Amino acid sequence: MDTIKITIELMGGLGLFLYGMKLMGDGLENVAGENLKIILEKLASNRLMGLTVGALVTAIIQNSSTTTVMVVGFVNAGLMSLSQALEIIMGANIGTTVTVQLISFKFDQIAPIFIFIGTILVMFSKAKQRKEIGNIILGFGLLFMGMGIMSLSMQPISSSVIFNELLVAIDNNWFIGIILGLSITALLQSSLATTGMLMALSTTGSISINLAISILLGCNIGTCITTSLASIGTNKTAHKAAILHLIFNFAGTIIFIPFLNTLDDLVQNTSLDVTRQIANAHTIFNLVNAILLLPFSNYIIKLANKIIPGEDQIEKAGPKYIDDRVLEAPVIAVGQAIKETIRMANKAKHNVELSMKAFVSGDELLINKVYENEKIINLLDESITTYLVKLAKCDLSDKEKVLVASTFHIIIDIERIGDHAKNIVDLAVEKNTRKLKYSGDAINELYKIYNLVIEALNISINSYISKDASIAKTITQVEAKINSYQKSYREKHIQRLYDGKCNAFAGAIFLDLITAFERIGDHSTNIAESVADIHLN
Repeated sequence: MDTIKITIELMGGLGLFLYGMKLMGDGLENVAGENLKIILEKLASNRLMGLTVGALVTAIIQNSSTTTVMVVGFVNAGLMSLSQALEIIMGANIGTTVTVQLISFKFDQIAPIFIFIGTILVMFSKAKQRKEIGNIILGFGLLFMGMGIMSLSMQPISSSVIFNELLVAIDNNWFIGIILGLSITALLQSSLATTGMLMALSTTGSISINLAISILLGCNIGTCITTSLASIGTNKTAHKAAILHLIFNFAGTIIFIPFLNTLDDLVQNTSLDVTRQIANAHTIFNLVNAILLLPFSNYIIKLANKIIPGEDQIEKAGPKYIDDRVLEAPVIAVGQAIKETIRMANKAKHNVELSMKAFVSGDELLINKVYENEKIINLLDESITTYLVKLAKCDLSDKEKVLVASTFHIIIDIERIGDHAKNIVDLAVEKNTRKLKYSGDAINELYKIYNLVIEALNISINSYISKDASIAKTITQVEAKINSYQKSYREKHIQRLYDGKCNAFAGAIFLDLITAFERIGDHSTNIAESVADIHLN
């Protein structure tokens, strides 16, 4: 038996298998597009809904580890409760059974046909959707070709006396089987890779279903390593989410150990093919595990809280929705970046409102609040921009590339709106310092242009939220009024200066103030025009 040759072929087959799975998962994720974001947002207090969401998302992206890593990211961002996280983790384990059932079919003989069709679609299709379908088909073919290569590479092992004696020695030792599955999965960072190798080995007739089930249980614990690594550098709640994953999978393994022989007998009655038996054992284990433990979700969460006691005391002033872990699924990451951008826009609008109140009232607390909010806006600007750069390097659809590119520009305009709000407060400070007073006419004029500016901000933000170009286009008339008011009020105020109704310092501040409002209107218009460009083309 040529050990080196077997190792090389096994590595090559495993590489093709994993790449095919990645290609197919990415293709499915991109084809699902908006639907995937909608699915993940359907979280409610309903436990069954969380379970269903976890299963559907994992079935689409073909990777339970990616789902659980995203869950850690969402919990870290405060977007998901521990209860919701646990439900999705349970669902992810069910969703991965779809993948395992898929690879149990023996399509390796016709895999080249899928590779040929997928390659033709990828190379010659101009439409993005067809290319993604091509990636799905190509990935499907590579996956099964990898399975075939792994199976062939392991054929000589079946004739090895030493290997068969080793299998006989550990066949009835479930503990060694679990440790073996745990170790390989932790090393490869993929329970699917271990399961694929296990299925390939089963085609040689060298491994019993009893040992295969023990190894599967070990895979179930080993896959928690990925989630634990993803929780490094997160808050306490996110660490608890990773612990939930470990508790759930570990508890499921413990529950099944006394029933290994029962499960062995059951799956042998489902098929004569050991590969199918392994897939069925995997499905039964994960389904029963979720059904048994779902009613005890609250107790699992209490245990996680005891293992990691306490809560996060300080809420971060920075990003709430974006997290690098969510970049595992670019489609969802785009949606999160948009949510963070909307949050930044609302923060900037709120600062404009506070700055106007601060200018009129001279309230020092309001002035300080604007300065505090400006720091948050700048932090969000930096964080979202960095995130968008990372996102732009991901595999995105044409529509998502346009969204990311336009959001870069929108972020700049929002940051400038925040700057102008700060400028208004600077004028408020100067007004307080010099103890300046304004006539009723001047204040009324300020409120008229200010109200139009708030209307413009509402239009720009609402059009971005609703993705509605028709709403965005209504800003044109508002912008025209702002410009008209700014010009008219400038002339009126200069006349008040001539008439001696206002001193030079107060006049300069007034003119700077209406200029700041006019520029906020300009940036609001830029945002609305970006929205119109995205959703009209």
